[in-house]
Amino acid sequence: MSPTHDVFNQAPPLTGFSTADDPALLEALRRDGGDWGEAEVRELGARAGSPEVQDWARMAEANPPVLHTHDRFGHRLDEVEFHPAWHQLMAAAVESGQHAAPWAEARPGGHLVRAAKFYAWAQAEAGHGCPVSMTYAAVPALRAQPELAAAYEPLLASRTYDYGLRPPLGKRGLIAGMSMTEKQGGSDVRANTTTAVPAGDDSYVITGHKWFTSAPMSDVFLVLAQTEQGLTCFLMPRVLPDGTRNAIRLQRLKDKLGNRSNASSEVEYEQAVAWPVGEPGRGVRTIVEMVNMTRLDCVIGSAAGMRAGLRQALHHTAHRRAFGAELIDQPLMRNVLADLAVESEAATVLAMRLAAALDRSEAGDAAEAALRRLGLAAGKYWVCKRGSAHAAEALECLGGNGYVEDSGMPRLYREAPLLSIWEGSGNVAALDVLRVLAKEPDALEAYFAEVGLAAGADPRLDAAAAHLRDLLGTLSDPRQAQLAARRVAERLTLVLQGSLLVRHSTPAVADAFCASRLGGDWGQAFGTLPGGTDLGAVLERARTEDAKAGA
Repeated sequence: MSPTHDVFNQAPPLTGFSTADDPALLEALRRDGGDWGEAEVRELGARAGSPEVQDWARMAEANPPVLHTHDRFGHRLDEVEFHPAWHQLMAAAVESGQHAAPWAEARPGGHLVRAAKFYAWAQAEAGHGCPVSMTYAAVPALRAQPELAAAYEPLLASRTYDYGLRPPLGKRGLIAGMSMTEKQGGSDVRANTTTAVPAGDDSYVITGHKWFTSAPMSDVFLVLAQTEQGLTCFLMPRVLPDGTRNAIRLQRLKDKLGNRSNASSEVEYEQAVAWPVGEPGRGVRTIVEMVNMTRLDCVIGSAAGMRAGLRQALHHTAHRRAFGAELIDQPLMRNVLADLAVESEAATVLAMRLAAALDRSEAGDAAEAALRRLGLAAGKYWVCKRGSAHAAEALECLGGNGYVEDSGMPRLYREAPLLSIWEGSGNVAALDVLRVLAKEPDALEAYFAEVGLAAGADPRLDAAAAHLRDLLGTLSDPRQAQLAARRVAERLTLVLQGSLLVRHSTPAVADAFCASRLGGDWGQAFGTLPGGTDLGAVLERARTEDAKAGA
């Protein structure tokens, strides 16, 4: 064969790594009471980077779910068929407790450890994280109805993935979904037209159309429907206690930009049976806790996506030569990679801090609960929005190699916008920030108490915190406040990230973040960190041990 066909100057396959080989992640575990779970997180991270799981991820994406509405005789089926790789990913996630372990085990640091596992495992394949996240989030909402919680919570928290359509209380483990949005309202769920009528016992029958129901083969769903008292939350099973199918009609699966391994459907309820959860007419309040939990997973998932993209970029540039040197040693590429690394670590440290705040709020710490409410709304807005820009730049580091499906980068790129949209797109999250500021002044007090732990450590951080206070002081007029909502959410997140990095990261990463994101010495794109940034130290922290050994 001609030498033209010799393959050289190409990066070797990226496999056999650990997604838990991440200083920011492991330091957060040790710092905030999750050190007892480090071995489990490391084991899961090694599995996520294994050839076997990487192959599962590829096959689940390449073979999206298929809807079967009827059998060959014309009987309704309303079933979704998944590739076996999907079930392997789901089983591993459930067995590791990512879906609900903290609710069952109630161990200090449990939500943090669970967040670390979700972060590590989501880097393998993000689509199946949707039902895992919804199951995690369903438990606190279901507790609004103690009788239902007593029956269903042990099965939702079970570490057995028991797939199949059977009465839920007869299964060994359950997966939960949610069904809220309708075509005429979207995020404005109070505009829902689905109705629920008492059936004469303690159940209701529900009729209506839901525009988005992800993971429609879940065992149970939390559903919003209108009653005489107003919008109410219900628990709806796929299969009724007598073994008959509930009247949940799957109309079609959404043809989505990304998240293609996961089924998202349009459903109609034809007097489907369900049981009320929480007070009648208070459905939004009941389900909001579920939304907040899934929003936390949006932040974690975005951070995971950034770390996955950064890993690919570092790997490729360490093995690709151009103009006489490896790309990773070229000054401009080093600036790009270091900038991506700073963004990634800022997202990770915030995600883990919010998970730790959940642990402490569950233990009764009111200040941590307040910090979580504000930090989560702002973080959902900013971190998830940054995910798309980060994925695009990481893909570009691979050049044309990153644009082809085999690299895995297009899958990462397509997935990134979802987390900014799911559970309220940018404007919804930013307006939630204003709502928290207006209704819960203790949240802002807790926020500045947290930021203040780094006071005096970096003048750029101190100046940014002072500027933020001034900005918040201009929000008395409701219209002007709404116009400024995105800027407020962004600055709240950046200042909090800066405080966390100054206190917990290396000086090089903290300095780069404060100089660029807070001090304004930065351009409009990644790769514009200021001169004098210790790029080598930033990259040394970002590169995994296996990458350093293989370079």
